[in-house]
Amino acid sequence: MFKWIYSLRVLIVFCFVIVLGAMLSCEQEAKQEMPAQVDFNFHIKPILVQKCYLCHGPDPSSREAGLRLDLEEGATMLLESGNRAIVPESVHKSALIDRITSEDEDFMMPPPSLKQTLSDYEVALIKQWIEDGAVYEPHWAFLPPSTEKEVNKKDFSSKIDELIDEKIAEKGLKPGLKADKYQLIRRLSYVLTGLPPEVERVKRFVADERPEAYAELVDEYLYNPAFGEKWASHWMDVVRYAETKGHEFDYQIQGAWRFRDYLIRAFNQDVPYDQLIKEQLLGDMLHSPRVNPKTGENESVLGTLFFTMGEGTHSPVDVKKDEADRIDNMIDVVGKSFQGLTVACAKCHDHKFDPIPTADYYSLYGVLGSTRFSPVPVGDSNLKFEKISQAAELKQKIKSLLAESWVDSTISDTLPAQFVNIKSTTENPEGFEVLGDFRAADFQDWKADGFAFGTSTTLGEPLFSSKGDLQYLSEGMASSQKFGRGIFGALRSPDFIVDKQFIGVRAKGKGASIRIVMENFQLISNPIYGDLDQKVNEEEWRDYTIDVGSWKGQKVYIELLPGSFIRHNYTQHTEAYIEAAFAIAFDGAWQTPVLNDQETNISLSQAVKNWKDGQSTPSEIVYLNQKLKKGELIKQFPSAFTLREKSDAFVSQVKDSVFIQGVTDGFAKESPIFIRGNHADQSEEKMPRIFLSGIFEEQKPYRGEGSGRQHMVKMILSEDNPLTSRVMVNRIWHHVFGRGIVETVDNFGLQGKLPTNPELLDFLSLQFVQHSWSIKTMIKNMVLSRAFQRSTIGGSVDKDPDNLYLTRYSVRRLEAEGIRDAVLKVAGTLNSSMYGNPVPVHLTSFMQGRGRPGNSGPLDGNGRRSVYLEVRRNFLDRMMTAFDRPTPFTTFGKRDVTNVPAQSLFLMNDPFIAEQAGLMANELLENKQLSENEKIVEAYLRAFSRPPTENEINKGLAFLKETKAVASIDPEDEENVDLTVWKEYCHALFNMKSFIYLL
Repeated sequence: MFKWIYSLRVLIVFCFVIVLGAMLSCEQEAKQEMPAQVDFNFHIKPILVQKCYLCHGPDPSSREAGLRLDLEEGATMLLESGNRAIVPESVHKSALIDRITSEDEDFMMPPPSLKQTLSDYEVALIKQWIEDGAVYEPHWAFLPPSTEKEVNKKDFSSKIDELIDEKIAEKGLKPGLKADKYQLIRRLSYVLTGLPPEVERVKRFVADERPEAYAELVDEYLYNPAFGEKWASHWMDVVRYAETKGHEFDYQIQGAWRFRDYLIRAFNQDVPYDQLIKEQLLGDMLHSPRVNPKTGENESVLGTLFFTMGEGTHSPVDVKKDEADRIDNMIDVVGKSFQGLTVACAKCHDHKFDPIPTADYYSLYGVLGSTRFSPVPVGDSNLKFEKISQAAELKQKIKSLLAESWVDSTISDTLPAQFVNIKSTTENPEGFEVLGDFRAADFQDWKADGFAFGTSTTLGEPLFSSKGDLQYLSEGMASSQKFGRGIFGALRSPDFIVDKQFIGVRAKGKGASIRIVMENFQLISNPIYGDLDQKVNEEEWRDYTIDVGSWKGQKVYIELLPGSFIRHNYTQHTEAYIEAAFAIAFDGAWQTPVLNDQETNISLSQAVKNWKDGQSTPSEIVYLNQKLKKGELIKQFPSAFTLREKSDAFVSQVKDSVFIQGVTDGFAKESPIFIRGNHADQSEEKMPRIFLSGIFEEQKPYRGEGSGRQHMVKMILSEDNPLTSRVMVNRIWHHVFGRGIVETVDNFGLQGKLPTNPELLDFLSLQFVQHSWSIKTMIKNMVLSRAFQRSTIGGSVDKDPDNLYLTRYSVRRLEAEGIRDAVLKVAGTLNSSMYGNPVPVHLTSFMQGRGRPGNSGPLDGNGRRSVYLEVRRNFLDRMMTAFDRPTPFTTFGKRDVTNVPAQSLFLMNDPFIAEQAGLMANELLENKQLSENEKIVEAYLRAFSRPPTENEINKGLAFLKETKAVASIDPEDEENVDLTVWKEYCHALFNMKSFIYLL
């Protein structure tokens, strides 16, 4: 009986809520007033995008009745019915109005089945827009920022407030009051450093009545090393930072943690944002890279780890699909990170909402597909270039010295010269296909990266004995020890399609490798791909044969490296080198190369001159070596040997030992369109490499030999590109205020949210560029604004519940890292050491699976800040996951903020939290001079950056008394009783809302 009554009451309440909600919704719509002027971008386009573009938008594959409403010419053209969807300035003649106001289910648009019927307010907006002329405008984000609000540097922050206050007044709202000093210092400390402020700093700031006290505090936190740790973590979300590849075995990304340290240093040094873009997209190609003065590391090349942060598989069955997936991820992240556009949505068809045709997607595919992954040394490339150049000069002096002593001999001699010549397939169909022949002076169409191989083969290089005698001149080969051993370099062939059973390389070396890289796939390992990586560890010439018969039809290139991979990490010892004579493709057994006899009249003086000038032919080098062997040319050159020793001394300063998995430029490649995104179904036409045509309607295709990344970066940073600065200042605003001016920080397209204050966004965008892309300058002026300093209480909560117009500061939860770091800081256990290898993830018995590390990391992460905890894709940190740190697979400029039981359970029950509560309690108890009241005050100042109220002190004392009464410990063991009681109290503080929220 009672259960029935209770159920009835619940039903009545539920129905009442539903009816009330509907009434409020209708009332709210009725209250919506028509704007003074209907704006296409802000009033009309959102309606068309949400309710019309699916069937009448830019994507031809889903377009109905041939009608396009995204273009003026499409909307106003004559239809088969004889009508026009839109007739400017005539509502009655516009067929669109008839459709959207019809009650006939067979005639009305959108169809009832889509449940997208327009509201009366939306219909009224469209009618007014048509009456006003139905003017179409480009998407707001593609328009250049308005220059009306430019301002002097001194007025930056005050202009921010002026623009915010104008919008508040326009909306009929009232700003709230200023936050108190306790709120301000806690807010500022967390926003800028991600940590709670020191107790003593709180006391000093609150007591400081000077007007400049707040501005000084801002500078103090901006130049605190913790600033870089906090703001690097924001960008790590954007670039999907992780230290492993995921998939089954969760292989490590070599040097990934160095990218994290690179970001921390960059944000602390306020490296201009345009420079950061260049380094992340182009760091391997910058002519004057940034070098860390303390470590000598090439900072710019570390930026290219941006590309390698994506997920990966170790043995994909379809390698071409794997390449397509990896490039798709790179396009997705580049598009969202720097342009705020979902470019990857154009993979299978033209973007359904944004002006991004499929052709644009595959233009970028060609750029990134022409970029090759590669081990990259992180040493100072400027220093290497200087030392290698000095060594090269000395080697040229050696040549000049030898040539001067030989040139006096004018013997004219006719001598048969023999050298190996591998005939091409066209000459010998049953023989070899020449893939590379290094016995001449150049590498032909192969590309050498790094310094090891130099810019040419060793043809004519003088080789000395240990006693200093000239032994002979090299007859030509590709050699990574051209300047000395232990220097990194790579020699790579162009891409080619496998059409023979075997690839062969005649080579010798030590600790080196020959790799066949298929579809730019790097995780070469057994059981499927292991044979594509051949170790070279014999110092006598050997013919290395690789069976590629299973991969016929695949795109590959050959890579020669003076090092090798161990579990996908590149290593190279100081004596490593590789030398190669030629590379071939063949069927059947390896055949002996054909010897061609060539008789040439060779003048000794001409041969010596050509050799000195680096113009020798292989025949001339054979000729000079025969002269040396007969003793007809001088071999003893003490001064030359001395120069050689000096050259070796220069080279010894640039040996490489630390590597990352970065990128290098490959050969120019334009991509076809993959029909419906299917890599196995490609168009015949290839897309020229250009940037997004929606931003740059008129641009010349990039026709250079490289990948085109330089052109891409040029377009991203062009003064005609309005997105780059807009997107970044909006990201900064999001992290400072808790919500972006454009709420969808990664999507400025038509599906993204409209800016709540477009004038403010444009102003910030212009100021960002005018202030040399300084991130710290932008943040400083934001936090100096009155808007940032407002209280979270008050403002027009009833009229603006979401605080879109900043009448108050929004309450928000700390990020996962902020909560964990605060626990450590408040407990007094935070280890403030910076940089270095990540702390291994702490593993529980529930964290099982392939790739599980053999050893668990410490429970407290050695007290290090959360930014230094290892990010293993298959074994993510439990606390970070519970509190919404995103899974690193794409760009997440804005984190989800959930409120789930797992979060409360973690704070209540996790051993880490309990342990830190005990350590905090122990610190409080160590100060024997403090009373219980004073201990509570100290605990509050630590945890909440404010003293407790009298009521909170009384509640705390009562809690301590009750806890002590039920503590199951020997009453005579007073010390342990106190520790247990205070541990429970500190644990309770960690579970309070005010600990994990900025209030």
